Amino acid sequence: MEMQWAYLGAGIGAGLCTIGAGLGIGRLAGSAMEGISRQPEAAGDIRTNMILTAALIEGVALIGEVVSLLVVLTK
Repeated sequence: MEMQWAYLGAGIGAGLCTIGAGLGIGRLAGSAMEGISRQPEAAGDIRTNMILTAALIEGVALIGEVVSLLVVLTK
């Protein structure tokens, strides 16, 4: 019974990490596109910062998913 709760927790944790990363990157990209449309000459700088920030968000989400799955694998 106790492993079932670990599997459920790992699934919920990985799902929340994925949802959070998706929402964060979506908001980031929307704001970047709005910034580029308002100031097209800064498109290169905005794009570079957007890609860097998206990579950091993905890294945090990946760490969260790995931790969620390690809970199951270490039991």
